[in-house]
Amino acid sequence: MMHMQPSLSPRRLCLFNTTTGAALRELNFLTSILAVRMNRQRLIVILQDKAYVYEINSLTILDTIDTVPNIKGLCAFSPCLDACYLALPASTTKGSALLYNVMDCHLHCEIEAHRSPLAAMVLSSNGMYIATASEQGTIIRVHLVSDATKSYSFRRGTYPSTIFSLSFGPSKQLPDILAASSSSGSIHLFTLGFASHPSRSKRSSGFLGSIIPGAVNDVLDPAYHHVLHNAVSAGVKSHAIIRKVENVTNSSSSELLACRAIMSVITYNGYFQEYNLSIDAQNELSWSLVREFNLLTATMDKAS
Repeated sequence: MMHMQPSLSPRRLCLFNTTTGAALRELNFLTSILAVRMNRQRLIVILQDKAYVYEINSLTILDTIDTVPNIKGLCAFSPCLDACYLALPASTTKGSALLYNVMDCHLHCEIEAHRSPLAAMVLSSNGMYIATASEQGTIIRVHLVSDATKSYSFRRGTYPSTIFSLSFGPSKQLPDILAASSSSGSIHLFTLGFASHPSRSKRSSGFLGSIIPGAVNDVLDPAYHHVLHNAVSAGVKSHAIIRKVENVTNSSSSELLACRAIMSVITYNGYFQEYNLSIDAQNELSWSLVREFNLLTATMDKAS
């Protein structure tokens, strides 16, 4: 476990044993730590102009990556050991990302995803896909990491909005759900892997589908985009996390009947929300708010 406290320097990273609570090791840096990521074999520390890759057990530095100025500590990390990638911004003027294989310590590829600088990005848990959003916030793009090709493009909205977070479901196979939270206060859900659904085939065989490439057609087709309007207050920073995805199939035909998920939303004014989501074979979304409470109030009540 990594831990940083206000009383400690923002340039110091402390590692703790989560079972005993004992401090294991401290790492000190010349500038403030902006982000930390880890899995069972790698520890990643993001500074404003560098990224450090450590072997998790010995804390040996395996690689030091010079980056463009990255004042927000923007990065994406795949925990999968077979496809363990780290994504970092490649430019401050356009929306391109560099992907590094941090198991073998080499640059894998560069993906040019947007015209505007990146605002958010996330890698799927199996390292297969990377989703990105620019500072414009109108388009979410998903690329296949293996060959840096665009697989999906989704239109979040017509007007610019700040994308606060992107989150894939933990499923290692499609169908999957990609969630995005934004400054509009709405949570956007995009379904991946429903391409074989008959209704999609019917739409794609229409006039527009016959003349517009599939990736662009996805932008124009709202069928795989669902919105939870006003889930949080507009302008309040929030993170939406898809915690579980379950695909329900017909036992006799293996036909997909529904995709169910659990989503958690945490806001910077202290609220926690948990939703049950279900998307059926007709791509209709149903959802319910299971619970909502203020973490700050709950903590104070527990302390008293």
